[in-house]
Amino acid sequence: MKHVLFVFALILGACSPCVKSSHVWVSSAAGDKCADKQQVRFYKGAIQGAVIINPEDKRQTIDGFGNSITESSAYVLACLPPDQRHAIIAEMYGENGANFSASRTVVGASDFTVEGNYSFDDVPDDYMLTHFSMAVHQDGWSKAQYPDIKDEHFDVWQFMNEIHAVKLAQQDSVWNLVASPWTAPAWMKDNNMFYDKANRYGGSLMSKYFGAFSRYYVKFLQAHKDAGIRFWAITPENEPMGNDGSWESMHLAPQAEAVLIGQHLAPQLHENGFGDVKILCFDQNTFEAAPYTAAVFGDSLANLYTDGVALHWYGSTVSCFPDVLDSLHAAHPDKRLIHTEGCIDNLGRDGWPGVSDYAGYKESGWFLNDDFWWTPSATDWAYSTPWWPEWHPKYTPVHRYASYIIDGLNHWLTGFIDWNCVLDSVGGPTHVNNNCGAEIMVDYVNGQIYYTPYYYVLKQFSRSMRPGDVVLGVTEPPLPQLHVCAVAKQDGSYAINILNTGKALAFPLQIGDYIANIEMPENSLKTIIISL
Repeated sequence: MKHVLFVFALILGACSPCVKSSHVWVSSAAGDKCADKQQVRFYKGAIQGAVIINPEDKRQTIDGFGNSITESSAYVLACLPPDQRHAIIAEMYGENGANFSASRTVVGASDFTVEGNYSFDDVPDDYMLTHFSMAVHQDGWSKAQYPDIKDEHFDVWQFMNEIHAVKLAQQDSVWNLVASPWTAPAWMKDNNMFYDKANRYGGSLMSKYFGAFSRYYVKFLQAHKDAGIRFWAITPENEPMGNDGSWESMHLAPQAEAVLIGQHLAPQLHENGFGDVKILCFDQNTFEAAPYTAAVFGDSLANLYTDGVALHWYGSTVSCFPDVLDSLHAAHPDKRLIHTEGCIDNLGRDGWPGVSDYAGYKESGWFLNDDFWWTPSATDWAYSTPWWPEWHPKYTPVHRYASYIIDGLNHWLTGFIDWNCVLDSVGGPTHVNNNCGAEIMVDYVNGQIYYTPYYYVLKQFSRSMRPGDVVLGVTEPPLPQLHVCAVAKQDGSYAINILNTGKALAFPLQIGDYIANIEMPENSLKTIIISL
């Protein structure tokens, strides 16, 4: 390797002309946080063994990067003084911050609501949804009940509107907003419950309520439209395979989802002025998608109305399942594949019998501790289980995010939406103790705001790869510690993101007729924007 790099350096010295990158950002275990770095020089030429980015190999179009707006996130922000809240929202969504271009929010309650067990219409058999109300996401918090609250009026509704105002005030205002319900109103389900942990069952949407549930969705979209907020896409149901009744959930079998989309949901969207809202099917773990895509895209009506597939990453802590993504794209090349949920889950929780080493969280800590996020510190729900140990080893949180995004883009993902954007210092509040990591974690009692290292990683992807940019083909890097992806930007420049999960190194990178010697710090993500 040293010999190759030495020869490469000699060749570069003899080449001309030189083109300099316009931006270079680095986040690293050494402490860089989306830091501006020295420009990278590209030279006319070529070299054998380089990682090659092919500008002619144009693939899928980027839909965006971002995070999720939950009641738990709104609660934490309401516990901060308004000026600190405004600063966090501007940092996440403003042009001078991460400028996140995609978000997801929940239609009703989820595990990340403060008390849970609600919908927007809890009146049984209200088929026409005459009692539909968004009040539960609008009415704020009582300081008498929640003494840590600083702003009693700030809730999910106000959160959405503050983001919308930030987006409207800037030139690059793209905000691809996705909605997903964790459950229908309980009265529409066969168990008449939001979830049933005792029997490990979320309940199934009864077919006689497919029409009512579709009207429920239209009411939700209309309420936001009246406030000036338009949704880009929806999913019929979050995790339709269920979650063992651990929190708000709803089973929806593959064929049932096809019928719901084709015969009820899509027609009602079109009849009520929401025909431009994209429908994304499935919305669960990538490796389990095939039965749903076969049912939905095999149904003529559902296929007509369904724009793509929403995917989660919980099947593995170390792989994006590239073979599955390739298979989904090959079978349905006209459908987008977008990641809609992922997080560092089971943060700080003790495992059930037989699941060990959760104590690693408590020993190393994760709040105000960058080392936790940059080292193999994390375990998840399947760690040390007899099921898929090879897919769920102890892992490095930053690597999980950056490698998943890079590898996913190289295998047809169009974007990445994280789970909760903001949580408290222990990964809550969550009414079912399902503590998770978040990009920004806040100890609002002591006034500490912590932007975790992976926030800066997502910031680099969001700033460099915007909706409308086109992913380019990239050859496989020579070392497994390297991950490389690239896009052709709409202004004619190129954005390249490189992850190095090991020791510092240098390697040759070629794009078109230009080559560069890329120096990668140890344990780092580097973003390069170049115009050739």
